[in-house]
Amino acid sequence: MARIKKKGVTGQAKNFITRTQAVRKLQISLPDFRKLCIWKGIYPREPRNKKKASKSSSASTTFYYTKDIQYLLHEPLLQKFREQKALEKKIAKALGRGDGHDAQRLERNASRPEKTGKTKYTLDHVIRERYPTFIDALRDLDDCLSMLFLFANLPSTPTVPAKMIARCERLCLEFEHYLIVSHSLRKSFLSIKGIYYQATIQGQDILWLVPYRFNQRVTGDVDFRIMGTFVEFYQTLLGFVNFRLYTSVGLVYPPKFDKARDDLGAELGAFSLEGNGVGAIEQPKQITNGENKAPDPKLQAEIDKLMSQLNNVEKEPEEESATKQITDGDDEGEDEEMPTDTIDKFEPAAPGGDILLQPSYSATDPSTLFANFTFFLSRETPRQPLEFILRAFGCKRIAWDAVLGEGAYTHNELDPSITHQIVDRPPIQVDPDNEATTEDNQTAQKLQPGSRVPGRIYVQPQWIWDCVNDEELKRPDLYAPGAQLPPHLSPFVKKVRGQYDPSAPLNEQEREDEELEVDSEEEEEEDVEEDDMAVQKPKLLTNAEIDETAEGMDIAGSDDDEDEEDASEGEGSFGGFSDAEDEEEDEATSAALQRQRELEAELTGAQVEEKVIDAKANAKKKAAKKAKEEDEELERAKMMMSRKKRKILEKMVYSNKKKDAEAEGLRSKRRKIEKGGKGAARA
Repeated sequence: MARIKKKGVTGQAKNFITRTQAVRKLQISLPDFRKLCIWKGIYPREPRNKKKASKSSSASTTFYYTKDIQYLLHEPLLQKFREQKALEKKIAKALGRGDGHDAQRLERNASRPEKTGKTKYTLDHVIRERYPTFIDALRDLDDCLSMLFLFANLPSTPTVPAKMIARCERLCLEFEHYLIVSHSLRKSFLSIKGIYYQATIQGQDILWLVPYRFNQRVTGDVDFRIMGTFVEFYQTLLGFVNFRLYTSVGLVYPPKFDKARDDLGAELGAFSLEGNGVGAIEQPKQITNGENKAPDPKLQAEIDKLMSQLNNVEKEPEEESATKQITDGDDEGEDEEMPTDTIDKFEPAAPGGDILLQPSYSATDPSTLFANFTFFLSRETPRQPLEFILRAFGCKRIAWDAVLGEGAYTHNELDPSITHQIVDRPPIQVDPDNEATTEDNQTAQKLQPGSRVPGRIYVQPQWIWDCVNDEELKRPDLYAPGAQLPPHLSPFVKKVRGQYDPSAPLNEQEREDEELEVDSEEEEEEDVEEDDMAVQKPKLLTNAEIDETAEGMDIAGSDDDEDEEDASEGEGSFGGFSDAEDEEEDEATSAALQRQRELEAELTGAQVEEKVIDAKANAKKKAAKKAKEEDEELERAKMMMSRKKRKILEKMVYSNKKKDAEAEGLRSKRRKIEKGGKGAARA
């Protein structure tokens, strides 16, 4: 007789465990269990059959793998959590007895990270377990940076202590200093959510979001305890990453931090970087002729002997070809002067093939894009992101107003060494005679409103971002104060062939006669709207007109009855023409009429009037005919396919048509904007 299986021993009941059972098995509280799962990377699982996985009659909703909970049993943090729980019980008993002195003594040993900013445990071993290699840590750095930059901008609350915010801000500034030193920043984009940055570190692209520095409102519907658990983990992770990055470029970590300058708003200027004396990772040096010691004299003598023999043998052919070398000297010189740093272009082998990605390089080194300039940031501009981007791309001299904080190259706006000034206000024309003479205590230098320093370039902040993304200096006149800025496009969107590209000219993306088709459709829509308006608003008739209409209907009633009878007799004998026959008859009729006009003009000696062809209607007919031919060809191809392939083809055609319609809509929208801009410019 077969052995009877017990319930909950095999299958899904053994593989899954509920959250309540896991908490009981680990003997910790539910908040500590949540922390442990977040730090160890253990998440709830969904079994195929909840009834089979649940060992109780109640409907359980949250399940975990039993192996994951078994893995947590050996976690060293469990002992720390249990010790903290026992200490909390002792404090509660002391307060219950009324022994305040004992409770105060025990309170000093308790872990209160919301007050002290420190914990009794460390997450170093968890970081080493989850990220075996440094590349793994870099790949998971996107969410880490976004979360820490978010908390660095939050106001302090009981759930978000000030010491946590200060540590997040310090770690973020240390990471920015590494990007400045290593020139790893690549792109940036201003969006409605914040500022996106992308850096390339050891071949890994890292993208994170930094919110704008507005006054944040902390709402009660956000669970900051869960977010604080992630922040605690990410702080440890970024500390490890910063140490490794600083060491790789030969810098001491952590850098020296000046608390007094930070209180004055220096931020990046509050850190001073120092070399560790070991140096950065050495790059392989190129071997030159003057390097190393002299060659072996015996070996050199043998080489000289062989070279002399070769020269004697080739002496006569060299004399004979002397004249040839003189004539070809110019050609050889031209070949030698050809640049050797040109980039190969890859072209498709067959026409109509996929376009290969072409290699590209910037004419200027991005790390020295702003190296030759001195910038002054006006009070209304965002100082923190501008300072970071300018320093990351080579600028060493950045000045700003004294109200923006310490750490500037100079606070004097009239400094003659300033080449560019970033402003975000339109020019204001003010009469100096009527200007009030009140002093402004927020500026270091008194300047007349609307005045400009001669020889200085004034641009809006978007100029910095567009120069960085395109890796070239853009025309500053397009970004002048008060000018209509060019569109700020995302540098992270990859160009796909056949889709709308806002950076390319419109005529390169349009189909043939696309503009004429759209115009004809718009005219038809306008005509239809006018007809609808005519139907919606009928003209009101007077009493006399109503009587006249009624008399006319009575008189014509008998004639109408006779016409209806004739029409009913004819309906059964004729079924109508098809569209193709109508088109053929129309073409034949028009050709006959044209021939008749030519003959009449030839007899009378007059000139034949050329028929005016409507280009828009003609373009629409061509497009309809072309679409019809493509549909017929597609239907013929479907007939030769299997059902599975036919379904796949239909999905492909549907998705392609949808993308084409979206691109066409964007092109038409851009066409209207450009026409409106031209019309406004003419006016």
